[in-house]
Amino acid sequence: PEDTVTSSFASFIHAARPEHLSQTVQHRSKRMILDSIGVGLVGSTTHVFDIALRYCRLYSPVAVSSVYGKPGVKLSPTLAAFTNGVATHSMDFDDTWHPATHPSGAVLPALLAASQMLPPGTKPSGMDFLLAFNVGLEVQGRLMHFSTEAHDIPKRFHPPSVVGTMGSAAATAKLLSLSSAQCSHALGIAASLAGAPMANAATQAKPLHIGNATRLGFEAALLAARGMEANPFILDDIPGCSGFGAFYSVYHPKPLPTPGERHEFLLEKQDIAFKRFPAHLGMHWVVDAALSVRNLFLNYAGSFSPALIRTIVLKIPVSKYINRPFPSSEHQARHSFQFNACTALLDGEVGLGSFTEGSIQRQELRELLDKVVVEHPEDNVANFDKMYGEVALLLHSGDILTGKCDTFYGHWRKPLSKESLLKKFRSNASHVLPEEKIETIISMVDNLEKLPDSSQL
Repeated sequence: PEDTVTSSFASFIHAARPEHLSQTVQHRSKRMILDSIGVGLVGSTTHVFDIALRYCRLYSPVAVSSVYGKPGVKLSPTLAAFTNGVATHSMDFDDTWHPATHPSGAVLPALLAASQMLPPGTKPSGMDFLLAFNVGLEVQGRLMHFSTEAHDIPKRFHPPSVVGTMGSAAATAKLLSLSSAQCSHALGIAASLAGAPMANAATQAKPLHIGNATRLGFEAALLAARGMEANPFILDDIPGCSGFGAFYSVYHPKPLPTPGERHEFLLEKQDIAFKRFPAHLGMHWVVDAALSVRNLFLNYAGSFSPALIRTIVLKIPVSKYINRPFPSSEHQARHSFQFNACTALLDGEVGLGSFTEGSIQRQELRELLDKVVVEHPEDNVANFDKMYGEVALLLHSGDILTGKCDTFYGHWRKPLSKESLLKKFRSNASHVLPEEKIETIISMVDNLEKLPDSSQL
């Protein structure tokens, strides 16, 4: 069919060329690739990653594609994508976009695995890789913009399990040079493989959402390449026939312009948020607010003394799955406004070590959690572009100290510097790689557009 939303997306995927990527888009997407690799490498040290890897090794007789943090270990391409996707989200340390999703982890593992899958002589270049990555980002962003519901912190489904699956299909279809018709079918197949409920947030199952998104989108492209067909109107709003709009209560799709002078990639206009510590993005507002009020407290009392505090008031948006008064596991702690605020107050920082069982179960931390009261001001909406975090300490003396954050360091309005991003990558990668390999990856990603064979990555 001509002139449909679905056909316009398929045409965009097929027609996108390296010259359509501006310097800004290339720069921002390379930062995303580097950060995502680092997050995946440190994620390969987690228990949930170990479970996923042991499972995949049972069913992977074809050893082709590499696994994060495991030199010498290879899996079949789709299972490698799945395992590396799980690693990327195992600590909730991966990047976040607006409308809300985790874009890189749903795309990058599929492209890394696919680049190793292709035979010698047909390997995509670094520029081909960079283009496919941005095609996957663009498809995710455009789909989310079709619904106002997508702009808020999610309530029903985890966005990367939906748009991420579509982005992975689009990116892999581009890397594999599928025809426009095959790209359309890849999107249609991916739509039947998408979706995960928010009830599994803060559990070991949540990282599977990213693993499945990157794997299933990859599989959708492979199936389309082998002739499988799907509904050619999957992205269109057809009365009486639910396509991709089934995921949204409000869905108003629009055609995607052909790349070129009429098209500007969303990454050009909307930068990405990089996390400074491994927890849900919403936590970064309350941590910065808590660190701010902690400094006031140190000036007030000379040292941090919890005994002087009567009540800790958190002013946060309404979002049930990240409002957890007493988390009992690392995954719950990563999704708890209360835990992250109190950890920042007690320790003056939040980092990898904050989410160990020993840190979570500390008596002094539990005593702080007992003092927390949550308020939901009407002007504090559950939206990563509009929300704020406020932490107030009501002291026994009657004094009140307050810290507030409306844009944390790492937000797209306040991006991480190059130095901060490299520091994060080096710290994460150092858990599994020697220094010389870490520096090689940094150089390779920085010059990705010049790399003759992307499978070297």
